[in-house]
Amino acid sequence: METRSGQPVLVEWANELPAKHLFPIDHTLHGAEKDKPEVRTVVHLHGGRVGPESDGYPESWIVPGQSASYFYPNRQEATALFYHDHAMGITRLNAVAGLLGLYLIRDEFEDGLGLPSGAYEVPIVLFDRSFRKDGQIFYPVSAKPEAPWVSEYYGSAILANGKIFPYFEVEPRKYRFRMLNGSNGSFYRLSFCAEESPASPPAEFTQIGTEQGFLAAPEKMSVLILGPGERADVIVDFSERAGKELYLRTNVAMILQFRVAPKKVKDSASIPTSLRPIRRMAESKAAVTRELTIADYQDRLGRSSVMLLNGAHWSMPVTEKPVLNSTEIWSFINLTDDSHPIHLHLVRFQILNRRPFDLATYQLTKKIVYTGPAVTLEANETGWRDTVRVDPMTVTRIIVKFEGFPGRYVWHCHMLEHEDNEMMRPYEVLPG
Repeated sequence: METRSGQPVLVEWANELPAKHLFPIDHTLHGAEKDKPEVRTVVHLHGGRVGPESDGYPESWIVPGQSASYFYPNRQEATALFYHDHAMGITRLNAVAGLLGLYLIRDEFEDGLGLPSGAYEVPIVLFDRSFRKDGQIFYPVSAKPEAPWVSEYYGSAILANGKIFPYFEVEPRKYRFRMLNGSNGSFYRLSFCAEESPASPPAEFTQIGTEQGFLAAPEKMSVLILGPGERADVIVDFSERAGKELYLRTNVAMILQFRVAPKKVKDSASIPTSLRPIRRMAESKAAVTRELTIADYQDRLGRSSVMLLNGAHWSMPVTEKPVLNSTEIWSFINLTDDSHPIHLHLVRFQILNRRPFDLATYQLTKKIVYTGPAVTLEANETGWRDTVRVDPMTVTRIIVKFEGFPGRYVWHCHMLEHEDNEMMRPYEVLPG
C-alpha cells in the first residue's frame, strides 16, 4: 500500500480466510483457548501513529465473513511501515501463513531528494520458511499433542518476496531497496557480495533510512543486521558491475541474485550528502524512567516454560501508564540468552545506549552493576525507531515521547512465538 503524509485513508480489512487453520492451534496459550474460533485475524499497522480503535489490539479480532474499518491519519514523515496480523495467541501462525505487507508513506521532502524511483525503487520482503515435499509450508509442533507451541521458528530457506533463490535483472545504475525482515524469529546479517562463496568480500552500499524515516545523513556500509519487524532503506549502485552478478546473502545462506545488464545507461538519481535532520532527545526531558525486565521462567527441570516482560502476564493490571505528550526512558534489562526485538505500538523512539551488566549481581540484589562501557550503536540505530534489539545480559535504553493519541496499546517481543506465549503487555496512554 502506498500513501501520502497528511492524507488519511480508511481501510476496510475483510476476513475472507477459510474456517480451518493451516497449522495446529495450541489451546493452552492465553487468548487461543478452545472456546475461540480457530481462524481469526486483526490487522496492526506496525509503526503507524493511529488511534487505539485502529491499532489492531490483539483481542479485537474478527472471524471469516466479518470486516473491520480502520482509520490511518498518516500524520508521519515518509517511511516504510508494514501491516500484519496481530490476533491473540495465533499471530505466529497467521504470519507464517502469509498475512503481512508493506505500507509506504511518501512526503514532499522525499520527493525533492532525487532518489531512485519508479522501476528503480523495489521492495524486498525477507522471511524464512520450511516446506514439505509437496511444497506446502511446514510449521513444527512440540512433542505434546495437547500443547503444540514451539518456542521459536526458523525456516530452512530464506525467501525474497515469496520466492526461494530468485534472481532480479537490473540495469547498471542505482536502485533503492525497501527492505523488511518479516520473519517470525530470525535475525539476518545481510551483505551484497560479488560471488556466491561465503568468503567473498562484501560490496559497499548506502543506507538512507530506517524504520521511522530517513537517517540524518547517508551511511556507507557493507553489513546490515536486520531483526524481526525491522526495516531498512538502502541504495545499491550497480553501475560498476555491468554484465556481472551481485548476491544478497547472509553469512550462511544465499538469498537473491542480481543480474546486471551489460549496456551502460544514464542515471539521473542521486544520493544526497544530507537527509532529514534528527534532533537527539535530551535525557533531561524524561519525566519517568522505567526499568523493565526480560526474563525466562523455568520449571523444576530447568526447561523454559514462558518468557515475560517485567515479570507480568498479559491479563495482569496495566503498569505502564505514560501521560500523553510526556517523555519517558524505558530501560530493558535482558536476563535471557536471546536477543529480543522489542516493539512499542503508536510511538517512535531513539535508542540511547546498550550496555553489559552483571547478571548474577542483579539476580541476587536487583541492582544493575555495569561490566563495561556502552556499546557503540550501529549507524542505522541512530535514527528514529519503533523496534529495538535488546541483546543478552545488556541494559538497552530508549527515550520515547508518547504523542499521538490516548488509549490502550501494547508493547511486546517481535519474535512471534514469544509474543504468542505471554511476552506481550498492554500499556495505556493517559490524557494529558
